[in-house]
Amino acid sequence: MSTLREYVSATIFLAFFFGLNFAEQNLKLQALPIQLNASENCIWEIKGERDTNQTIRLIFSYVDPLSSCDEEHIEIYDGPSTNSSILGRICHTQDSAFHSSSSALTFRISTGSTNFTRKIHAFYYYISPDTPKCGGYFTGPEGTFNSPNYPKKHPPFTYCVWHIETEPYTQINLIFKDILLEIDEYCRYDFLAIFDGPTSNSPLIKKMCGHSTPTFNSSSNAMTIVMSTDYANSYRGFSARYTTTPISQPNSKSTSLSCSSDRMTITLSNFYLASLNYNASFLYLNNQTCKPTSYNPVIFSFPINSCGTIKKTEGQSISYSNTVTALPAGVMITRQKKVEIVVKCIMENNSTVEIVYVTESEHLDNTTTIGRYNLSMSFYETDSFSKPIFENPYFVDLNQMLYAQISLHSSDPNLVVFVDTCTASPDLNSKSPNYDLVKSGCAKDDTFMAYPIIEHYGRFRFRSFRFLKHYPSVYLRCEVLICDSKDSNSRCTKGCVSRHKREISSYKWKGDAVIGPLTLKREESSIDRSGENVFLELITSVDLTVLLVGLAAKRLITRETGYRYQKLSN
Repeated sequence: MSTLREYVSATIFLAFFFGLNFAEQNLKLQALPIQLNASENCIWEIKGERDTNQTIRLIFSYVDPLSSCDEEHIEIYDGPSTNSSILGRICHTQDSAFHSSSSALTFRISTGSTNFTRKIHAFYYYISPDTPKCGGYFTGPEGTFNSPNYPKKHPPFTYCVWHIETEPYTQINLIFKDILLEIDEYCRYDFLAIFDGPTSNSPLIKKMCGHSTPTFNSSSNAMTIVMSTDYANSYRGFSARYTTTPISQPNSKSTSLSCSSDRMTITLSNFYLASLNYNASFLYLNNQTCKPTSYNPVIFSFPINSCGTIKKTEGQSISYSNTVTALPAGVMITRQKKVEIVVKCIMENNSTVEIVYVTESEHLDNTTTIGRYNLSMSFYETDSFSKPIFENPYFVDLNQMLYAQISLHSSDPNLVVFVDTCTASPDLNSKSPNYDLVKSGCAKDDTFMAYPIIEHYGRFRFRSFRFLKHYPSVYLRCEVLICDSKDSNSRCTKGCVSRHKREISSYKWKGDAVIGPLTLKREESSIDRSGENVFLELITSVDLTVLLVGLAAKRLITRETGYRYQKLSN
C-alpha cells in the first residue's frame, strides 16, 4: 500500500513540476520543488487572482537542516512581501501548513553554511469563498466539536483550525472520544496537531494520526487544534470535547531578569501573560527572529550582544538593553494593547544593575536585581599563553619568570581588559604586609611588564620573589578595568596614571582578582601534593566583583626584623 501511495504521490508531484493544476473540491493545487545549497537566502511570492476573495494554504514537508534553527529556517509572511506580518517560522524536520488572510503569501528560506544540497517539498492551493468552511472559535467553559462530515469520511484537502480560549487562570482539558485518520509512521498525509496556545504558531503538544483516544492539558487558557488531510484515503476523522479547570492566580506578575558578562536571561510567568491575554507565540526581541527558548515559564536566554541588544556607554558605565514585544496578532487579541517589556543591564559599582520595566500605554513597572560578572586568572608556561598551569600549589624557582593572564568571559567582542593594580601578600588578609607589582597602570617592580591589550585578555609577566619573614608562599591580588574597545578616550587607553589623577574606585566597571599560592620548589617535599592536579583557574562572581583564584610567589629568607621584599639574583 505504501509503495502504491508513494508512486501516486510522485506521479502527481511530477505533474505539478511541469505546471499542471489539480482541481478538486474547488481547490487548485500546485507544487514547488525546491533545491538549495549552502548560504542561500531566497524569497518566493505567491499571488492569486486580483479582486477575488481567495486565500492560500501553503504546506512544507521534509525540512531537515543540519544547521541551528537561527542559521537555517523558513519564514512565512501573510502578504505580498517580507514586510507583511509574519505567520510563522519553521526549522528542523517539521511538516507545517500556513493559511493566508488574502490572495498573496510570501516565504523566505535561509540556509546555513554546511555544504550539502537541501531538497524541500512545498505545495500550495487556493481556497475559494465557496469552499466549505470548518473549524471554530470557543470561549465557553466546555464544548464539543468534530471533523467535517463526522462520522462519515472527511473531505479531501481538509484544513480546519479550532481555537479554544477560556477565562483567564483556567486550564483546558481536551478529550478525544474518537480519532481515525490515515495511518503513517510520521503522520505525513492526514494528521491532527495540538498546540499549547492561541495559534498554530504556539508550542506543539503533539501531532497525531491513525486510531487513538488521547487526552491533553494546556498550560494556560488557550489551545489550538489543527486538522490537515490530503487528496487520498479519507476516514471518519475525529470527535472531541473539552472542559476547564481553575488555576490559582499568582501573587505577582513574575517578570525577572538576570545578566552576566556574556548572557542575558529574561523570565516571564505564563500567568502574567495570560492576565494580558497574550501567549509566548506572540513574543519576540528587538530582532524578531529571536524567540523564547522555553515556554513554561517563558524564557529568553541569549548572548548579551545578540538579538538586537543595544549597547551604550553611559559615563563610566556600560549598559545593554533589549525589548520583549508582545504584539497583538490574529483575530483573537486585536482588542489588546501593545505590550513592551524593556530589560536593561548596567555594569557599574562592582555589580550588575539589572532593570526591567513593562510598558502598556501609560502603565509602567520597574524591577531591579543584582547580577554576576565573570573573570578568571591563570598562570601559563610561556609568553605564548597557550598552556595554562594546572598545579596547585604552583611550585616555582627563585627568580623564575612567571606569565599570568586575566580573562573576561563575555560574548561582547568590543570589550577589553586593562590590568590596573596587582599587589603581592603572604595571605588574603587585607592587613598583611604587601608589595605592589603595578599600581594605577604604573610598574612598581622592575621585572613587571604588561603585554599589549588584546580583546578579553589582560596579560603580564614578572619574576618570582619572596617575603623576608616566615612566609613560604605568596598570593597575588589584581584590580582590572573593563572598557569599550571603541572608546578611544577610555581609561584602558591611558596606561600609567598616578592615583591622584584618577582613583580606580571612581571607575565604575571593574573586577577584583586573587591568585595563589606560589611556593618554592625546594620546599615542595614538605607540602601535600594531593591536590596538585586540581584546576587553578577558579571563577567566582559576587555582585559583578569577580574573585579570580590562581597562584603567585616564592620562598623565604630571614635577614632582618620587619617585613620587606628583596629581589633575588640567579
